Amino acid sequence: MIQIRDERTTDGAARERLLDTCFGEARFTKTCERLREGRLPAEGLALAAVEDGRLVGTVRLWHVSAGPGRPALMLGPIAVAPGLQGAGLGGRLMREALARAADLGHRAVILVGDAPYYARFGFSAAATGALWLPGPFERERFLGLDLVPGALAGAAGLVQATGRRAPLPDLAALLAADAARPLPLAA
Repeated sequence: MIQIRDERTTDGAARERLLDTCFGEARFTKTCERLREGRLPAEGLALAAVEDGRLVGTVRLWHVSAGPGRPALMLGPIAVAPGLQGAGLGGRLMREALARAADLGHRAVILVGDAPYYARFGFSAAATGALWLPGPFERERFLGLDLVPGALAGAAGLVQATGRRAPLPDLAALLAADAARPLPLAA
């Protein structure tokens, strides 16, 4: 049985492997990745799908502004293990993420994705018509959803990251660990 739960710190490596499997290295070149870089996902909105202790799905939402003074969330990436794709897990993750976002008082969600897939959850390109992203994107794939009716009405301008910054790594600890590593012997 697959359980959807909050993502845990210990899920990090498995999450990265799943994202690599689903999207490859190209995922790091996406415009939406620029909005996530150096940020933490919105609190309570990083979800993991787990089956028999194995991470098989993931979704995160991130704080952004949908134009000046208009808070929103950006969804992505969402990924499901290849062997489970097409079985409804992505839909379960989406519904859970959107329900949690609404319960937490968020008003709108935007994303870049497959319009026919996301339309079933209420997303449309009409909601983002006057918004743009800080890099290349396909206009027809830039979608929005009002969690509160009218939340994106009149939204215009550049989407920007607004969430909590991720803590920087402890550089001194990294250097000390590197210095303690034995040097390879010459052959």
